[in-house]
Amino acid sequence: MGQITVFSGPERRRRWSEEERVQILTEAFSPGACVAEIARRHDVSTGLIYTWRSKMLQSVAEPDFAEAVVVTGEGAEPSIIPPAIVVELARGSRVSIFASATPTLAAVVLKALR
Repeated sequence: MGQITVFSGPERRRRWSEEERVQILTEAFSPGACVAEIARRHDVSTGLIYTWRSKMLQSVAEPDFAEAVVVTGEGAEPSIIPPAIVVELARGSRVSIFASATPTLAAVVLKALR
């Protein structure tokens, strides 16, 4: 007769709700956050966090428009946080994209400028 090994104890495979995934992704990809630290805190592998982000980005439909605010040079208050990308347009106009913008939003804005 063969030997049988019975593993007792908690199941290692864990399941996360959609709300938990969104919370972890929000923490992991907020400005100044370290994905590895967030992964350790929630006992999740960094690869799983990147997989969740990839799946979420694929499931989000690309927006048809992006909200924009036009500020004229006169009376415009400069932002305390410098923009991550500044695109110089003809006639002295500029488009600023800040680091807090999602990659999807930045892609839509740059695609609209073509």
